[in-house]
Amino acid sequence: MANQNPLALDNQLCFSLYSASLAMTQTYKPLLDPLGLTYPQYLVMLILWEQDGLQLQEIGRRLGQKSGALTPVIKRLEAEGRVQRVRDSSDIRALSIQLTPAGNMLREQGLEIQQCLLEACAIDITELIELKEKLDTLRKNLHANTD
Repeated sequence: MANQNPLALDNQLCFSLYSASLAMTQTYKPLLDPLGLTYPQYLVMLILWEQDGLQLQEIGRRLGQKSGALTPVIKRLEAEGRVQRVRDSSDIRALSIQLTPAGNMLREQGLEIQQCLLEACAIDITELIELKEKLDTLRKNLHANTD
C-alpha cells in the first residue's frame, strides 16, 4: 500500500473488487451486444448451457440472487425467444427455465466470448485460475459470515 492512510480508497479491497467487476462487465458489453444479451442475461444463459431446465430458484441460488430479482431477466430472455418458462405439473409454484433452439444456438458464440475475454485479461491462464479460486474462497468466506 503506497498510501498509509487506512481509509484511502486505493487501499480498500472492496474498491478493488468493485472496480474490477465494473471493468469486467464493461469488457463483456461489446462482446455481448452482437448476441443481444446483457451481462445478467449472459450469466443465466451460462447456467442453462451448463444444465438446461433448472428451476428459477436454483438459477437464483447459483447467482446469489433472489428469484424475484431474476424474473425480469428471465422474462426478457423469454420475450426474445431464448428461453421458455415451464410450470411443473405436480407443483405449479415450481418454475423450470428451458433453453429454446435459439438459446441453444447462442452457445457457440458464448465460447468465442470466453476466448476474447481471456485475451482482454492479458494474464497467464494459470494466474487467472488461481485468482478465480481465491475469489471463490473469499466469496464463500463472506457468505459464511453473513448467514
